[in-house]
Amino acid sequence: WALHLKNVTVSLSGQYECSFATYPYGAKAAKIQLIVKAEEEQHYVKEVQLNQTLEIPCLEDMTSENLSSYPLKWLVGENGRKEELVTKEPSCPAVYRNGSTLYRQRVHLVLNNALKIFPTRITDDGRVFSCHVVYHPERVQKSSTTVRVFGK
Repeated sequence: WALHLKNVTVSLSGQYECSFATYPYGAKAAKIQLIVKAEEEQHYVKEVQLNQTLEIPCLEDMTSENLSSYPLKWLVGENGRKEELVTKEPSCPAVYRNGSTLYRQRVHLVLNNALKIFPTRITDDGRVFSCHVVYHPERVQKSSTTVRVFGK
């Protein structure tokens, strides 16, 4: 038997028990503790000088976890529109999406899956770069960084 939950919310967290009668052995039961986490997304702001190199970590507080064993993607957004820049599958090279002429040849995936942008331009100011790590199809952790570019 299986319990199927739809429209899962944090309020469904708790202990669940399945019990049934068997013959001739009597009642059997199993318990499971369900913890439902809200989708977590950290927001950061990075400041950088015009024409300098900017490196944005994927998940700043997840240094202990090995991100290379999970699929991830980097996106850039502005005015509610998001565009995919890079995708990375475990044990495969990164795939760069060259749809954007704004970031072609300027973005690279570096160690620890950080996004490196060089050189920074004034058009990068206010853009939101987000990293999505897919631990499970239903568990994605996100980190967003708003970039502020300053002239000299």
